[in-house]
Amino acid sequence: MSFTAYILDVISDSIYPARITVENGLFTEVTPILVSETTKLDVRGLMIPGFIDAHIHIESSMITPAQFAKIAVRHGTTGVVCDPHEIANVLGIEGIEAMIENAKQVPFNFYFSAPSCVPATGFETSGAILNSSEIEYLLKKDEIVALGEMMNFPGVINGDEEVLKKLALARQYGKPIDGHAPLLSREELDKYLAQGISTDHECSNILEAFEKKMKGMKIMVRDGSSAMDMEGLFNIGEGPSLIENPESLGLIYRDIFEKKIYSPMFDFIVSDDKHPNDLIKGHLNKSIKKAVDLGIDILKAISMVTINPAYHYNLNCGAIVPGAKADYVIIDSLYDFNVLETYIGGECVFDGENVLFDAPEVESRNTIDASKKTASDFDIHYDGDECEVNVIECTDGDLLTKKTTAKLITKGGIVQPDIYQDVLKIAVVERYGKGNIANAFIKGFGLKKGAIASSVAHDSHNIIVVGYDSQEMADAVNKVIDNQGGISVVSDDFADSLPLPIAGLMSNEDAHVVSDKLAILHNMTSALGCQLEAPFMTMAFMALLVIPSLKISDLGLFDGDAFEFIDVIIN
Repeated sequence: MSFTAYILDVISDSIYPARITVENGLFTEVTPILVSETTKLDVRGLMIPGFIDAHIHIESSMITPAQFAKIAVRHGTTGVVCDPHEIANVLGIEGIEAMIENAKQVPFNFYFSAPSCVPATGFETSGAILNSSEIEYLLKKDEIVALGEMMNFPGVINGDEEVLKKLALARQYGKPIDGHAPLLSREELDKYLAQGISTDHECSNILEAFEKKMKGMKIMVRDGSSAMDMEGLFNIGEGPSLIENPESLGLIYRDIFEKKIYSPMFDFIVSDDKHPNDLIKGHLNKSIKKAVDLGIDILKAISMVTINPAYHYNLNCGAIVPGAKADYVIIDSLYDFNVLETYIGGECVFDGENVLFDAPEVESRNTIDASKKTASDFDIHYDGDECEVNVIECTDGDLLTKKTTAKLITKGGIVQPDIYQDVLKIAVVERYGKGNIANAFIKGFGLKKGAIASSVAHDSHNIIVVGYDSQEMADAVNKVIDNQGGISVVSDDFADSLPLPIAGLMSNEDAHVVSDKLAILHNMTSALGCQLEAPFMTMAFMALLVIPSLKISDLGLFDGDAFEFIDVIIN
């Protein structure tokens, strides 16, 4: 197949007319041609490389890989580097291989990384453990292109033997190592990088990104459903005025801000975690537009989701050049950036209206091994009229939490939440047969009544619940158990749920069906007083112990700064 089109060359950052030939799914000819004002090319619009999301967890979309592909190609995405550590924490190797098998059944490029931290820490109960032997088994697979994000940065820094074995295996098999090092700096960052860890998607401010970049890391700018770091990294505004003491910065730092030469610092735009209600509105196409609005050159933004991830992960795609896989998108213009058609391996998979393939289902089995709960399971006892408690404080759009305190009264020996202080109850219910329940308090959700629960709780995916009333918390958890996983909202006025029977994480339904149900649950949660943009995803990250400062697992309240459990009630 040969045709003519204007193409975006991401190698030279130029646009020119060319004759393109595709054979056996590869570009075999890309020849610049001369055209006049009257020349009509075969393709209307601009031909650009297909988009690649360099770091995403498909499970967070709550749909299967095949269903994810169906919605992603509508937005010009032709490939993703996905870390299946969500399902790995539930089902181990079995879950990873089920994801790979489902992915193979659709015309889409799924590149997988081997989950490095299953579980993420030893301070929680997961459904599986992946040791270095299992990591080696995965690294030998052609579908595995990297070692997934190394979240256990204390293990790296302190020389944990099993952690170091996994890193050594990745280096042995020539696979890049993805990082996860929120706020890590100075000597500790140096120790972390000494193990060959090459990327980070946890930068939340420009100085953190700058230090990591200058020490050799490739910086992923996250634009997810809950964590949206793009504004903090791209929107520098007036530069030094955003820094408390700009005069304390070195000359190089000041130049970065004053001359606004920070754009080359960033290598990738990634999703990390994307809910279906966001995914149906757009994927990397939307992130590119957002980056441009924040001051990033559009050609630079496109490179961050095409040639850059392809080069880093050794993928034969990401550019329109002879020998590369013929994955490309036709857009109307760089200005409007509307996706008209999407091609993978030279075949059209989205024609502007319809996706031209079907999504096979994944067989599921019940992975919830937990007994029904009662109100008393969610009570915190104290012998006294009033007590001071440690409180998790969450912020909309940020995975980092703060450690704060509150004074709460007791009734009948039970510590009471306080809606006037916005201090609610939070609990994690172990789902793998051990029966653990941990209770604590949280600030930032704004619920005035009712409860919300979910079996999506990073990374071990026990059942997490937030609420004001213990009985409603029990009802919400029990609904998740009845559904074999999912999300539920319960109050005196209404109740509803979204079943996620595949490992308690995903549904076989398409993105629109899941999104519609999720929208109903969001509206219910808003009616209960919650103002968070993504309440269920925010709640899910309250169990992710490797992101500071205060989180909760099924074993207790966890101080992510000190990396140890702390008491809920302060003596």
